[in-house]
Amino acid sequence: MLSIALATPRIALASGTAFMAAQLLDVQIFDRLRFRGGWWTAPLVSSTSGSVVDTALFFSIAFAGTGLPWVTWGVGDFGAKMCVALAMLIPYRALMQATRPQGA
Repeated sequence: MLSIALATPRIALASGTAFMAAQLLDVQIFDRLRFRGGWWTAPLVSSTSGSVVDTALFFSIAFAGTGLPWVTWGVGDFGAKMCVALAMLIPYRALMQATRPQGA
């Protein structure tokens, strides 16, 4: 809602579209992978996929055709998202162990 109040319509549309598409993809991939592979597979693959979609949609909708270096900004944004996704594996693993059923 903050985007609608403070941003240009193009930025608001880019933000909402990218967020919705990326989150839906992220959840769907996580759900399909949560019992496959290692403990890190679902969160890392889903976060990576969602981040690619979020970054590509947002920066292309918001800045394509403006003459601004939006591709460079997008690469930097994606890199930051991946650093966060990797760092968040630590608390994710800790929560997985803390909430594991007794005897499992």
